[in-house]
Amino acid sequence: MTRKKKNKYNHYSEDFRREAVRRSEGPDTSAVEVAKELGISPGQIYNWRMQLKKLTDKQFNSLNGVDYSKQESEEIRKLKRQLSDLKEENEFLKKATAYFSKDKW
Repeated sequence: MTRKKKNKYNHYSEDFRREAVRRSEGPDTSAVEVAKELGISPGQIYNWRMQLKKLTDKQFNSLNGVDYSKQESEEIRKLKRQLSDLKEENEFLKKATAYFSKDKW
């Protein structure tokens, strides 16, 4: 029997997290019991519970002035990539300018 190599980080779907939190809030179960069933840490359920309370569907998608909507997050990632590309281009142009200005003198 071969053992599968376990990833350092397990990524759980939002549905999985919501279901784990929902089950842990039941009158018959605790976060410890649900965590044991699912093979995760009880602390993870507490973290997910806190996150879901902060960003419920009934609230706005912002917390302390930070927008957590999916569209906003995608736009931020896109802008960060563009910024990185422009910084690289700028550094290249600085080096090229320095190189060509040495040849003229």
